[in-house]
Amino acid sequence: MKNVIEVDRLNKEFKSFSSRAGLKGAFRDLFTRNYKLIHAVDDISLTIKEGEMVGYIGENGAGKSTTIKMLTGILTPSSGSVRVNGMNPHKDREKFVRTIGVVFGQRSQLWWDIAVQESFRLLKKIYQVSDEDYNNHMGHVIETLDIGPLLDKPVRKLSLGQRMRCELAAALIHNPPLLFLDEPTIGLDVLVKLKIRKFLKEINEKYKTTILLTTHDLSDIEALCERVIMLDEGKIIYDGSLQALRSNWGDGKQIQFQFTKEINEAELLSHTGDLDVKWQNHERMNVWIANVRDEEIIISELIRRIVAVYQIKDININEVATEEIIRNIYEEGVVNG
Repeated sequence: MKNVIEVDRLNKEFKSFSSRAGLKGAFRDLFTRNYKLIHAVDDISLTIKEGEMVGYIGENGAGKSTTIKMLTGILTPSSGSVRVNGMNPHKDREKFVRTIGVVFGQRSQLWWDIAVQESFRLLKKIYQVSDEDYNNHMGHVIETLDIGPLLDKPVRKLSLGQRMRCELAAALIHNPPLLFLDEPTIGLDVLVKLKIRKFLKEINEKYKTTILLTTHDLSDIEALCERVIMLDEGKIIYDGSLQALRSNWGDGKQIQFQFTKEINEAELLSHTGDLDVKWQNHERMNVWIANVRDEEIIISELIRRIVAVYQIKDININEVATEEIIRNIYEEGVVNG
């Protein structure tokens, strides 16, 4: 399989102005300015093959959006090389944009005051898509995303979920081999998310469309991506399979106790502190979660002690959530090995 994205030692630096303190400092700033160099993307290398669906994740400010902007040609790297679909995104601009689709959750590529299908027709002309190719491809897209009833409506009259489905369809008018999705399901309800995920799986299987997905919704990653790349302070700290991530870091269990009355952490630790258990308070009232190693003796002893002391309304034993695993990795600052 060919490489669709090739990134080698990519860097992006920004100058940040830092003001001096006090009136005297403000006066000096008028003549000379202090700048601080910020490494938004710091010496990253990666390759993504044709047909892969890759989750690109990180906390706010980790460098995700900056990377996407360099991969799509919006930003020029400070150093390093980028090849996407065999081209330099910054130099082969006109030819390059016809080989990618982009959906940014907070930005629209549709014209606000005209009907959705008019936006589609304009994009069809921009991308020089033939009538035959448009009809063959977009018929399937419109049907699968269930946007047929929306085509005659102005974009401004669509709900967020309706607009995002139309945005996704618009990004695929020219049937690009590579799709960049930046927070495509942000603010959407569960049913719309499921519809979008199902559609993305279908185009990946049917057209071998390569998808790079950045999101804070880890359920999107779990539903779509076998591979995940984690970024922290501009550096890649993990690049591998989601399954390996869970195997290496998610080997514990989460035991959820729902108590009949209010309990505090100090009480719980007084009975279980010697068992290597980490307690966390759930958002639901009177619910606590015990994070423990996946060992029968520890789990059994923990449950025995809690049940012996407290009245329990419900108990659940679960695998450690992906979100919890990733939080732990960020807290420990683990670098990919």
